[in-house]
Amino acid sequence: MKQLIVEGRTLALDKDGYLENLHDWSSPVAEALALEENLALTPDHWEILELLRAFYAEFQLSPATRPLVKYAALKLGVEKGNSLHLNRLFNGTPAKLAAKLAGLPKPTNCL
Repeated sequence: MKQLIVEGRTLALDKDGYLENLHDWSSPVAEALALEENLALTPDHWEILELLRAFYAEFQLSPATRPLVKYAALKLGVEKGNSLHLNRLFNGTPAKLAAKLAGLPKPTNCL
């Protein structure tokens, strides 16, 4: 089992690096997960992570890329709700990587 140590706490990760317990998530955890992906979180990243957590709270699932793009466009406008913007932020795998950093489960239809 994979683990992540953040602020002296050992957190369990699944085989793909997602948090086993969604309640373990915090901003420092997101930063540590991003570091594992060689990614520095900017305000644009945080905006999407917060959006994803709101989506999960509303629908109890992690969206695949197409629903994520539509939801981002609805909530943030078309300049941020498009696949080019999300791919740039999350290295070409926005649904999977953003869900991981937001402390959410892997989207079910992402390979």
